[in-house]
Amino acid sequence: MRSGRRAQYVTLAHASGLVCGIHFSQRQLRVALADASLTVVSEHEMPLARDHRSDNEIRRVGMLLADMLETVSADRDELLAVGVAISAPMDAASGMVARPGIMRGWEGIPIGEAVERTLRVPVVVDNSSNLSALAEHRLGALRGQSDAMFIEVSDGIGAGLMVGGRGYRGASGSAGEFGHTVIVENGPLCRCGNLGCLEAIAGGDAIVEGLKTRYSGLKLGDVIVRAMAGDDVCIRAIAEAGAHIGVAAANVASIFDPARIVVGGHLARAGELLLGPVRQVVDRSLASRLAPAPEIVAGQLGARAALMGALSLATDHSSAFPAGATSVDLRVALG
Repeated sequence: MRSGRRAQYVTLAHASGLVCGIHFSQRQLRVALADASLTVVSEHEMPLARDHRSDNEIRRVGMLLADMLETVSADRDELLAVGVAISAPMDAASGMVARPGIMRGWEGIPIGEAVERTLRVPVVVDNSSNLSALAEHRLGALRGQSDAMFIEVSDGIGAGLMVGGRGYRGASGSAGEFGHTVIVENGPLCRCGNLGCLEAIAGGDAIVEGLKTRYSGLKLGDVIVRAMAGDDVCIRAIAEAGAHIGVAAANVASIFDPARIVVGGHLARAGELLLGPVRQVVDRSLASRLAPAPEIVAGQLGARAALMGALSLATDHSSAFPAGATSVDLRVALG
């Protein structure tokens, strides 16, 4: 039985309607409901199997969202729009994952249309790193920065670019494939099919793989905990990853000159163990420039960055579309 005070508070909170944010990553699902001011009124997360399928998880989100709406005493017609963050590069024209091998259970699926068929609400979709950059720009460590970069370091590596205060997505919508820039010619095989990608050398999966001969059954979170407790092997593994990320970051910084680079994602929990080597390599690589090297700091939104970005994206578009608008209407209106 709901209390009257709780029902009254929630009713006031979403008097102007609600938006939903969804983040599908390789191993985690996050869903949140928020009002127009991005006040979250309900939030849920759960682990996903590495080989999860899009159809199963979209159906699960449909059931979960129905329960969440009931929890906050909201009707389905109060939900104005849904923003979806996908931890894979997206093709703007097709609405599909742009590169095979990144999230196999989602390949060949027009994600916005698939989610809309289940939720029956206008849906907008973007890459999770782009949406993390958006959230950090509005709510976190990129506030006030017109030209900046967000680097996400988790199992994989991605990036979101802010140019002139707006997200930059490139001609096809897949700009920011930072983790799939090649930094070691003929290096280790990456899940995207290329050799020597940054992600295959410095991503969380690569770090764990490199430590298998020393530790068995280790996960990325365990590596971080051990490193912060003083384990020299894990400290060195994170530092080496940071140095490789610094090389790639310095190359990108040379091209578009960001004022600040924010590092987020799971591995960012290691703090200066990761940021220090990134900063050292970037500073050294850009020392000969007339302009100063970009400031390099940790993200402020943590694991919720992409989710908050998805909510922001939904909020941006919710007021522009009448109830009953479809994802086709959204694509036409957004160009």
